[in-house]
Amino acid sequence: MSVDVLINEVGPRDGLQSQGKTLTVGQRAELIGALVDAGISAIEAGSFVSPKAVPQMAGTNELYALLPAAEHVAYSALVPNMRGYDLAVAAGARTVNVVLSATETMNQKNIRMSLEQTTSVCAEIMQRCRQDGINGQAYVAVAFSCPFEGETSQSVVRSLSDRMMEAGAGKVIIADTIGAANPRQVTGLMHDLVGSISAERLSCHFHDTRGMALANVLAALNEGVREFDSSIGGLGGCPFSPGASGNLATEDLALMLESMGMDIGFAAQRLVPVVRTAERLTGITLGGHSFRWLARQVESEEQGGGA
Repeated sequence: MSVDVLINEVGPRDGLQSQGKTLTVGQRAELIGALVDAGISAIEAGSFVSPKAVPQMAGTNELYALLPAAEHVAYSALVPNMRGYDLAVAAGARTVNVVLSATETMNQKNIRMSLEQTTSVCAEIMQRCRQDGINGQAYVAVAFSCPFEGETSQSVVRSLSDRMMEAGAGKVIIADTIGAANPRQVTGLMHDLVGSISAERLSCHFHDTRGMALANVLAALNEGVREFDSSIGGLGGCPFSPGASGNLATEDLALMLESMGMDIGFAAQRLVPVVRTAERLTGITLGGHSFRWLARQVESEEQGGGA
């Protein structure tokens, strides 16, 4: 499906992995089904990680068997190592994500490996993806700032991104893992990366910790980036990164792009019931900055009163 901007929904993985409540496989499938019904065409369904490390992601192999078989939807899964890759492919995953943090300390805290070790593992998985005909995607985490080391070197991010592309990654996703980036930083980094990697092979993942996620999206849009991660209702964040709570809410991203006249493949209002579903399943109050307004529009239309 051709759209002006692709929204990749990460709630079922990045959103749920940090929650205190662990959803059943059936509940996770229900949330994904609601996202598919709303028209979302790219969804990070889960991760193939140790259930001891991230119990919220246990049973992702079972989940893949329950995913709606919709032609317009592409599912992805995060893998931490080659074992995770093998499990993901065996379960039917056709798009596999790896995560490489751009600082030494974050890699040690996240997966207990050095930066060089993590880079080598991710490169090996990307090479395997290319050999197996799997779509490999590489996240470069803490690309703007690290909770342990402070501001991240732009040259390091560029070097890691280039290495992942050389290894066979079809796309590199630049992640503001703790939500510390500002539009000027985003403009500078994405301008640099677009110069060495085509904009079509770049994506961005912003957190809204400081309320600047949409501004950062706009900065990346101005540099030619046309794919962004977001999480329904603003659900989640990285459990290994202090201060990372507050993913960019899908409804906020969708409404802004829609209001700018960009085709995203679905109507932002269709996300209102999905937020409600996510609230019911997780037991927490959700919703981005625009959620109440969107909900009122839906209620008004249902009552026949217009906008």
